[in-house]
Amino acid sequence: MDIYAFPPVAAILDAAYAVLMQITVLLEPLAGAAAAAASVLLLTLLVRAALVPAGVSQAKAEQTRSRLAPKLRDLQKRYGRDRERLQRETMRLYADENTSPFAGCLPLVAQAPVIGVVYALFAFPTIAGHANALLSETLLGVPLGASLLGSIAAGTATAPTFAVFGALIVVIVIAAEVTRRAFRPPVTDGADASPLAGAGFARAVGALQFTTAIVALFVPLATAIYLATTVVWTLVQRVILRRRYPLAAP
Repeated sequence: MDIYAFPPVAAILDAAYAVLMQITVLLEPLAGAAAAAASVLLLTLLVRAALVPAGVSQAKAEQTRSRLAPKLRDLQKRYGRDRERLQRETMRLYADENTSPFAGCLPLVAQAPVIGVVYALFAFPTIAGHANALLSETLLGVPLGASLLGSIAAGTATAPTFAVFGALIVVIVIAAEVTRRAFRPPVTDGADASPLAGAGFARAVGALQFTTAIVALFVPLATAIYLATTVVWTLVQRVILRRRYPLAAP
C-alpha cells in the first residue's frame, strides 16, 4: 500500500507542493532559472528550522544519558546477575532523575512524518495524482528530476551533470567527515566493555556517516540538494547544541 496515496496524506502532500511551487515563483525574480533549486534549498532550511526544538530535546536527552552512564554501569556490576533487580533499580534511577530510557525518542518519531512529506516533494515524479513540475526544472541545465547514475546509464550525463552532483557529494562527504571526527563515540575496549562501546562499533558508526553520499548517487538532483542542505544544517546544529548541552566527561 502506498501511504502517500492515502487521501489525508495526499492532501497534505499536495498542499506542501503548492507552497513549494509558490516559493519557486517568488524566487524567480532573484534566482531566475535556478529558482526551483533555490526553493528546494529554502524549504529545506525552513523545515529544519521548525524542527530545531526536536534537536534540542535530543541534545538534552543525550546529555542526560552521558551523565547517567557511570551510574548505569555501576548498577550493571552490582545487579548484573539478577536481571529483575537490575531492571527495577534502573527504572528507579531514571525516575529519581525525572527522565526515562526513551527520552529524546518521541521528538525523533514526531519529526519523521514531516521529513517524509518534504522528501516526497523532492523525489516523487507524481504528487497527489499529478505531475511534479518541480522535477522538470533545471539547475545549470541539469534536470532536478535526473539522478547521477541514471543519467550515466542513459547516456545523458553532461559536464554540468558531473559538476553539480560532484559539488553536492563533496559537500556531503566533508560534512560527514567533520561529523565523524567531532562526534565519534567514546571507545572503551576491555573485558568489561559493552559491544556498543568498542573500536569496531565506533568504526561502523563512522562509516554510516557516509551513506548519505552513496544515496545521493541514486536520487534526483532535487533530493540531492535536500540531502546536502540537511547534512550541513544537522552538523552545525549538533555543534551548537553540543556546546550548549555538553556531555559528561567519561
